[in-house]
Amino acid sequence: MSAEPRYRMRLSLNVLQHLGLNLYSNVPAVLSEVVANAWDADARKVGIELDQPKDRIVIQDDGVGMTVEDINSRFLLVGYRRRDKQPGPTPKGRPPMGRKGIGKLSLFSVADEIVVETARDGQKCALRLSLEKIREEIEEQSSKNGSGEYCPEVVSTDSVDFDQGTRITLSGLRKRQTISTVDGLRKRIARRFSIIGPSYSFEIFVNGSQVSPSDRGYDDRLQYMWTYDDQSAAANCRRLVKESPRSSTIEVPGAARNLAIRGWLGTVHQSKQLRDEGGQNLNRIAIFMRGKMAQEDILSDLTERGVYAGYLIGQLEVDGLDTDDGSDSNRDEDAATSSRQRIVEDDPRYVALRKFVKKELSHIERCWSKLREQDGVRIATMIPQIKAWIDELSQRDASLAKSWLGKINRISVVDEKERRNLFKHAVIAFEFYRLNQNVDELEKIQQNDIESAIATFRKLDQVEASLYGQIVRNRIEVIKALQAKIDSNQKERVIQEYVFEHLWLLDPSWERTDTEKLMEVRVGNLFEAIESNLSEEEKNARLDIQYREAAGKHIVVELKRPSRAVSVYDLGKQIGKYRSGIMKILSQQNKPHEPFEFICLLGKDPVEISEPGGRDFVAKLLQSMNARYMHYDELLDRAYRSYSEYLRKAKDLDRLGNLIKSIENYSN
Repeated sequence: MSAEPRYRMRLSLNVLQHLGLNLYSNVPAVLSEVVANAWDADARKVGIELDQPKDRIVIQDDGVGMTVEDINSRFLLVGYRRRDKQPGPTPKGRPPMGRKGIGKLSLFSVADEIVVETARDGQKCALRLSLEKIREEIEEQSSKNGSGEYCPEVVSTDSVDFDQGTRITLSGLRKRQTISTVDGLRKRIARRFSIIGPSYSFEIFVNGSQVSPSDRGYDDRLQYMWTYDDQSAAANCRRLVKESPRSSTIEVPGAARNLAIRGWLGTVHQSKQLRDEGGQNLNRIAIFMRGKMAQEDILSDLTERGVYAGYLIGQLEVDGLDTDDGSDSNRDEDAATSSRQRIVEDDPRYVALRKFVKKELSHIERCWSKLREQDGVRIATMIPQIKAWIDELSQRDASLAKSWLGKINRISVVDEKERRNLFKHAVIAFEFYRLNQNVDELEKIQQNDIESAIATFRKLDQVEASLYGQIVRNRIEVIKALQAKIDSNQKERVIQEYVFEHLWLLDPSWERTDTEKLMEVRVGNLFEAIESNLSEEEKNARLDIQYREAAGKHIVVELKRPSRAVSVYDLGKQIGKYRSGIMKILSQQNKPHEPFEFICLLGKDPVEISEPGGRDFVAKLLQSMNARYMHYDELLDRAYRSYSEYLRKAKDLDRLGNLIKSIENYSN
């Protein structure tokens, strides 16, 4: 007669699939169930060892441990309702975290094999659970009655080297589930429990390193915090600017008692801080019950869309979502779903919590906007030149300028250089605004108030000069960038592209074009000509660049390869084709007298220059066709000299330019 099995487990494959293999998707969530069991067992210490060379995880606690009877009636009983069988707090007075008795199945979502070693009251036990064997045995029996019995393997207790507690070894880990670093696991465990530390007589270690509240990584990120019955939350936040205590009571319509809330909501300095080193998204508000995370994020249920929402993080403890004193007359079901990863959405307590958080976030949004603007002004005015600029403004303009600068602080920046760049553009934009305001002032000036008119004109001149100075500085940067790009094999294409966008390179007086710009088009397509009496040669004449200048002049640019030696006769022939085609089209459009100019960009002088009197000959011949030529290098050098000379002469008047330069060069 065969011996009676020492250990038994009854379940169905469906339960195994949904409450085991698919219950959790990551290692920290699974290990949290084991840690929660250790808490319920009144353990003082829990050790987690990542043994990556052996592809296993070992979790050991010094709790009360289990006997054979405990293993069969509690650990191996799927759906064991701890609070029905063991109502009230633990012997040490702890509110138990476990309730539905399904956490142990979650271990199979990350491991193929589980070894349980435990000791209690002088009795030592050890057993092995295999996912493959569970499937085999249960599948064979469930075909008859829908569920089956699995008998875990009895293991020798010789390796049980402790007198009290439990050790669980997970092996056959699935690679996609493993944690890459010890530090990463320590952070994730710290973020899942609020009862860590000496004050709770509960310590967790990962590979010998103790997990502490600081491992959550929030301390250096938080800028503003709103606290709920938890004044200690801000104590370790070294960069915290402001803490605001708030009401910690939530009314639940129709309920016998209100919900008490404890914890904090906060915003970080920069939104990028909510993506930690391990890639975990911290832009969330976690809900805790009895010291353990019950829902990773309530924020996603509220669909917040304001800019501030990208800076939010929080941790709220709401034990009232899990109140059960064990008596039949006064028992509340906890609000957690069967998966233990979320709270039931239509539970009245959760509905009240969600309404409360939404109201709090509206308050936080208003406060955050105001605080960030104030802090933005403070940061901006740390730059002496910006402070001096604001001090020179009228009271009204100074207030408005501070508002503009303050709003910049709502934008997440990569570094201080980017922030200074935003301050710079805010100053320029504000000066444009002031220019428009000064123009409006002219409408209000009386005819006989000549002094006010002159004062306003001076303001306009000053602002306009400052703004143009900034334009000139930007153009010099364009020229420098162009010079850096050019080599002998790229000049034609690079300059063609730059001249196409920046006509002022050819002539500083050509600020804008008032019609379309066409690059590499055929004369036959200019001005949307559909039919004309052009010859085929005229139609096929290619224009490298064509512009129409604001004053009505047509500007055609022809580029030759820098290494190519050209004859003025060849240039004249090509220009003649352009000129003939354009004149015919303009005549067809009744615009025969509109002026035009041809500019030829060359790498070398026309070959005729070397002949006696050649320079005058070339100039006169091109002039007769409204044409001239320039060298590539001359184009850049002349533009650079022209704009640099302007800045040199106007440096004392260029107030805005000097301010912008000071902002760019500032370092704290």
